[in-house]
Amino acid sequence: MTAPLASTLPPLERNLPRGRTLGWLAALAVALVGLPLVLPGYQVSIAAQILIFSVLAMSIDVLAGFAGRTPLCHGAIFGASTYVVIYWTTTLGGSLWAGALLGILAATALAALFALLAIRTSGVYFLLLTLALGMIVWGVCLRWTSVTGGENGLRGAGRPAFLADHVSFYYAVLAVVAPVTFAIWRFVHSPFGMTLRGIRDSESRMRALGYNVPLHLFLAFTISGAFAGVAGALYAVFNDFVSPSTVQLSQSVAGLLMAITGGIGTLLGAFVGAACIILLENVVSLFTARWPTVLGLAFILIMIFAPEGIVGRARLALARRR
Repeated sequence: MTAPLASTLPPLERNLPRGRTLGWLAALAVALVGLPLVLPGYQVSIAAQILIFSVLAMSIDVLAGFAGRTPLCHGAIFGASTYVVIYWTTTLGGSLWAGALLGILAATALAALFALLAIRTSGVYFLLLTLALGMIVWGVCLRWTSVTGGENGLRGAGRPAFLADHVSFYYAVLAVVAPVTFAIWRFVHSPFGMTLRGIRDSESRMRALGYNVPLHLFLAFTISGAFAGVAGALYAVFNDFVSPSTVQLSQSVAGLLMAITGGIGTLLGAFVGAACIILLENVVSLFTARWPTVLGLAFILIMIFAPEGIVGRARLALARRR
């Protein structure tokens, strides 16, 4: 049976002291706060999009990097939250805040359901099962036209007035992403997170030590789904539109590629990976319609020369120098 993706990589999170990681987080926070001061409006909007997809990539990294389970359904969980928010605010006329809360709750419930079905599997079986679960969600969104709008999707009601400009919306997204990032970081460095790493490294040994492995994986899957739901709720406000393409397989693959490009098991790599992929997509698409080919070539080069991801490779280089 194929080993989980994370088990083939070195434990990157141990290469640097935790204090140094916090220092990098602080430097990243300062850079993100000052970003709108040097970028024009449209690029600030792109930066907000990067922040949103960074949360999606981190939610995937919780499972792929720390629990040894690589999911292909988080795009569906992300999109389900987006659907709930836009349906609540547009079709039912509810408030945005209640819709965001309902979207996160819906994503959490969907993740819990997926977890119940998937936690007994591992390796390629886990990958394929989560892929199938995500495809079910895509099929429901495509065919349940009375609720989802089918291929036409749903158009949102628009942002609130105080979030209308790009800079205000960027800071609102940052105000959500910052505590969510800290919560994810605390989660994976808690005793529970250490147990997940033990399961990743040797599931049989953790069972022998008396740990309830299925329960830990169920909770990790559900919590990571809740984080994906936060990203989906933010995306509903960012895009004001949702369709089956929001929940399709490519969304899950994009989130996973962002995590891998930045570095599985690093968390900070989610920001780097999201920035690389989204910026490359926006820049290359200006010159050619074949930008997916360029993205594919870039990903192949990263896998050849930096299989640990960009942040992972940088950590290894620093560790070797010391």
